[in-house]
Amino acid sequence: MSDDELFVPRAATPAARPVPAWAKKSPPKSKAAVRTAPKVAARKYLAPSDPHEHARKIAENVIDAWYQNFGGSSIDIPLGTVAALALLRNVPGLADWILNLQPHELPQFFKEIYLGYWIKRPDLINRALRLYDWAWNPDPDKQQLRAVHAVTHRAINTGLLDLTGHDDPYWRSESDVLSPLLTGLRHKSDKKWRGEYHTPACVTDLMARILVDKDFAGPDMAIREPAVGSGTMLRSVAQRLRDLQLNPHDYTWYGNDIDSLSAACAAVNTIIWDLGPRALIGCADSLAPEDDYAKTVEEAKDAFAQRDRYMDTASAIAASRRAFRLIDELTASKEKASA
Repeated sequence: MSDDELFVPRAATPAARPVPAWAKKSPPKSKAAVRTAPKVAARKYLAPSDPHEHARKIAENVIDAWYQNFGGSSIDIPLGTVAALALLRNVPGLADWILNLQPHELPQFFKEIYLGYWIKRPDLINRALRLYDWAWNPDPDKQQLRAVHAVTHRAINTGLLDLTGHDDPYWRSESDVLSPLLTGLRHKSDKKWRGEYHTPACVTDLMARILVDKDFAGPDMAIREPAVGSGTMLRSVAQRLRDLQLNPHDYTWYGNDIDSLSAACAAVNTIIWDLGPRALIGCADSLAPEDDYAKTVEEAKDAFAQRDRYMDTASAIAASRRAFRLIDELTASKEKASA
């Protein structure tokens, strides 16, 4: 196996981040200005026993919420909203806390989620750019924010965190939430023009059971999908490996898709399903003469190098600030002693 196939990024130790500006509440000018917003609680959702049906129900509800609230034609926004929420672990009280965020607070919340994972896997988060770049808009459309707010409520109240928020990657890999959402949001003519038809999960699960066994799935095996879509085939193989008491982290994974939005969904799913440190997602034409895998490996290396540069710069800035604070404290103590 080549060095590229053994590519594993060096681990980063993230520095403690300050409390974001959006979380800092300004004191009211008077008691009369204080208005207590009503608390919203996540409702109990009787989820279907079939996780694939549950994922489909979530997609249907999200699509309905997006268009009922006039979200517009930018389907990357509801996709990115659900993708960000699916990256969270379902700790007690989290759903209620999210539901009580105001529409203008949600973009910063999603940025925090994506930035947290960027520190760990900048290659995959860079690939998912189309899902979250809207959150950096300094002047967001208020109507779209209301639609994002509605999507957030509908996804959580339809049990998204119950499906994707497990600590155990086996349970959060039971279905692909982003596949039915992506195909449902796209116009029928758009899907026909792109030739985009995702393989149903029941078919990919059957293929994985037929093709993968302990004799076939040897150590350090490479698993590649040239038309990955949102990654459903990779999910099925990973689950099959886990059923055989094998660890997906021991394998090299590579998925490629010509559509950047599909590749973005596959990148997020790669994190959700915990395919491991040797999982790469590319965006290129698999039928082109160029080597799309080599290109993806180079892009991943560049992403980790950029992450390391930013982290080194951030560490240097933090050290400088600590030094300046120490100087200020020493100066203040000398002035106090001489007074």
